[in-house]
Amino acid sequence: MSLYAKLAERAAQGKPLRIGLIGAGKFGAMYLAQVPSTPGVHVAAIADLAPAAAKANLARMGWKPERFAAGSIDAALATGATHLSDDWDALLRHPQIDIVVECTGNPIAAVEHCIAAFARRKHIVNVTVEADALCGPLLARRAAEAGVVYSLAYGDQPALICDLVDWARAAGFPVVAAGRGHKWLPHFAQSTPETVWGHYGLTAEQARTGGLNPKMFNSFLDGSKPAIESTAVCNATGLVAPPDGLTYPPASIDDIPSVCRPIAEGGVLHEKGQVEVISSLERDGREIGYDIRFGVFVVFEGETEYIRNCFREYMVRTDPSGRYACLYKRWHLIGLEVGISVASVGLRGEATGAPIGFNADVVATAKRDLKAGETLDGEGGYTVWGKLLPAWKSIELGGLPLGLAYGARLTRAVKAGQPLTWSDASVDEALTAVKIRREMEALFTPPRAQRAA
Repeated sequence: MSLYAKLAERAAQGKPLRIGLIGAGKFGAMYLAQVPSTPGVHVAAIADLAPAAAKANLARMGWKPERFAAGSIDAALATGATHLSDDWDALLRHPQIDIVVECTGNPIAAVEHCIAAFARRKHIVNVTVEADALCGPLLARRAAEAGVVYSLAYGDQPALICDLVDWARAAGFPVVAAGRGHKWLPHFAQSTPETVWGHYGLTAEQARTGGLNPKMFNSFLDGSKPAIESTAVCNATGLVAPPDGLTYPPASIDDIPSVCRPIAEGGVLHEKGQVEVISSLERDGREIGYDIRFGVFVVFEGETEYIRNCFREYMVRTDPSGRYACLYKRWHLIGLEVGISVASVGLRGEATGAPIGFNADVVATAKRDLKAGETLDGEGGYTVWGKLLPAWKSIELGGLPLGLAYGARLTRAVKAGQPLTWSDASVDEALTAVKIRREMEALFTPPRAQRAA
């Protein structure tokens, strides 16, 4: 039975999934825009630190004021309306909230929200993939111990990549590579909120008109977000990270099977079963036609001549050998698709992607020469960008997770291009996120640890 049919059945029974949303910014607003046309779902509570801004977002997407005017969560449950406040803890404490959608985008806050939700036996759909990259393996374990589901958010690229990987494996195909697209040139790694719009393809005026956050968009441009999302994919699928970070090979969609194959066969992969991000720009800046900038892909292998002949018969675009093929989605709809995760978690008890191990990590890396005493400003800012590394390599060098590079002060200078370590910065050990990360590093042994020897 389809998810839609199951949702319609819950609606007919008067037993909708009862949702609490933490964070009603851009991503959360996109999900909320779909809720009125989705049966069997009731967003009973929204918590946002800026209720006025949340109300403005709700109005922008077409919600009538009376829809979010419930004076309490109990009133919302009784009337079918929504209660809006700035109290996320009250949302988590309410016994009738089934699923919490964590949508703050703040990894330190998101980890705290997830841990508190598990303590209250709430399922989590975690939109804040930065938190998953920081300590997702332990979050997934804590959820399982509490008897609830922890899930990546469908519509965001990691969950969509996990879906394609699962499709390939369930159909019997070995996965050779998987990943997403990106507009990338090497110097973008040094981009700041002041330079982002020129690189991104918008004017500053267009960005202001759209209310776009330059730091957030810069986190995509400078490579931090691709590294974060690739970390989540590695940890959820068992795929491996490139040994020294993403290489962003330029390619059209039709060329992905040729590019994402082993180096010995003319591709860029150090081994089969690796993540990679495909650039939509040639190294000289020329745009590539039929690109996958906003999409996701999986490269899979036809192991036998019979299967490769099937590829030929059905005109599947492959590499020149006919061995490697690609399935892809050229677009992702971000928050507009989160309802798939909500339905899967609430109706099937099944995550749309969740960590199964500690395979990869994203390490804060200096954008420029940094001085002792400087304060780090996290992903997309002026001081650091995120680099994807195998988890064993990150642990060996004592890499500072990008998710903790917010507000930490440098205790010594770090040269441009160098990874930061725990000993380079003063982090607040009292933070829940720091404690969980420390515990995760102690509990999880990354695969290939012997290579660090």
